[in-house]
This record gives sequence, structure tokens and C-alpha cells, in this order.
Amino acid sequence: MDEKTQSPDTNVPESGDRSETPGSFLRFILLVALAALAFRSFAFSLFNIPSESMLPRLMNGDYLVASKWPYGFTSNSLPFDLPIIPGRWFAAQPERGDIVIFKHPIDGTDYVKRAIGLPGDTVEMRRGQVILNGEPLPRVRLGDFRIPVSANTRCAWAARSQRQPDGRILCSYTRYRERLPGGRTYEVLDFGRLPQDDFPEVTVPEGAMFLMGDNRDNSQDSRFRPEAAGGVGLVPQALLVGRAESIVFSTDGGAEWLRPGSWFSATRWERIGDGL
Repeated sequence: MDEKTQSPDTNVPESGDRSETPGSFLRFILLVALAALAFRSFAFSLFNIPSESMLPRLMNGDYLVASKWPYGFTSNSLPFDLPIIPGRWFAAQPERGDIVIFKHPIDGTDYVKRAIGLPGDTVEMRRGQVILNGEPLPRVRLGDFRIPVSANTRCAWAARSQRQPDGRILCSYTRYRERLPGGRTYEVLDFGRLPQDDFPEVTVPEGAMFLMGDNRDNSQDSRFRPEAAGGVGLVPQALLVGRAESIVFSTDGGAEWLRPGSWFSATRWERIGDGL
């Protein structure tokens, strides 16, 4: 008896043949875009430092990564501040000493400062020293902070400039280590006696925070009334965007597109990977 056979149907593709279609490619691109959007909105996001208000810890030209989840999520967490998150989800307040990213209460730009006072705290300044809940924050004098002059750095009026044997100019500033209750420390700069060194006592209201720059005499922070491109006043916690975690890149601004070697010489390699 002859064995029955069946010729293969040449119109049916083999199981391994995955024909790509324009629709499936567009779906893939959409999924990638949604994944990137979710990561940037709810996990981590990159920010750059455009000023020297947080010297010596952060420099103009630093790029840092901020985590989005520690303080909860609002529409401020989303790209372009898309108004699709009502209120504030999973709300939590920062700890004293956190470097926080937040929206300026007037112009909505991203700002970065250090959290000093939380709800219920009283904050004032006397002769440049922070008084928190009636107790002066201890300060210890350190050696001067020195930073080279570059496209991203100029010597402020209070700096002492020093020319090095290689021709570079260094800006030197008076530096202190300040300590918060609980032992957390950080470094601050002091330009000398200025009007903002004295600030009357305020009580931080519920849902707000008192923020300061580490470059105390070159920072528009909670000591100044809110105004566009200026002071921020007592900042609502609803404007929080994230917590600064680490420096991922830093440049002194000296790179030129037509000189590839300058891309490497302008990079501040020693700052990359610094935790905050």
C-alpha cells in the first residue's frame, strides 16, 4: 500500500518567518517612548546646574540625576508639567539636608537648593549663622574652597584670585562645614557681612519648606520673597520634583565642537559619579 503524502503548502510561511509591518514598527516605537516617559516621570531624570548658588557642592556645568519617588508624584514630575496627575500621590516630605529639585513658585523653572527647615521649624539668621528652632547650627572653619576660572566659572566679587605657575587662575572662597541636628553635614561658602546674613525668625507652615543655597551670599532662596528669576520664599512641598542623587557629568564649559580634544579636557572627570 502506498503511503499517503502531502506536499507542503508554499503559501504558508514557516513559523520562524516574522514579517515586519509598518504598524508593528510604530507600536514598538510607541512602547519605547512610553517606557522612557514612565522612567523619566517616576524613576529618574537628569538636570543641569546653570549657576553657582550651590557651590561648593554643585558647580555650574554639573549634570545630576534626581530620583522622582522620594517625595511623591505630582504633575510637576511629568515632562512639560502635563496636568494629568491630580494632587500629590504618595506624598512624603524631604529630610533636612536633602538637595531638592523643585519648581520655582512664580516662573515654574527648575531650581535646586538644600532643605533646612521643615513644617513647624523656626528659622532665622544672625550674622551669617543659621538658627534652627532656637539653636545655632554649628559651623567649623575649613580651608578655602578653590575653583579654577573657566567658561562656566568666574571669580565673584568676594573671591581671592590666585594665578598658578601653569597660568591658571583659581578663585578662593571662605568655607565652613555646617552641621544639622542629627549630625548631617555639608559645606557652605561665606562672602563676609551682607544684608542677607540677618533674617528674622519665621515658622515654616504645614506643607512648606525653608530652602537655602550652600553659597549663602550668592543664592536667591527662602530668605527672599518669591519673584520670577529671583527668590523663592517658603516653598510649598507640592512643587517638589525630586531628590538630587549623583553627578553624572560635569564640564567647565571649554569644549568646542570643532576641537574634539577639548571635549575631554573640558570634562571634570573627578566629579563624575559623586554621590549627593
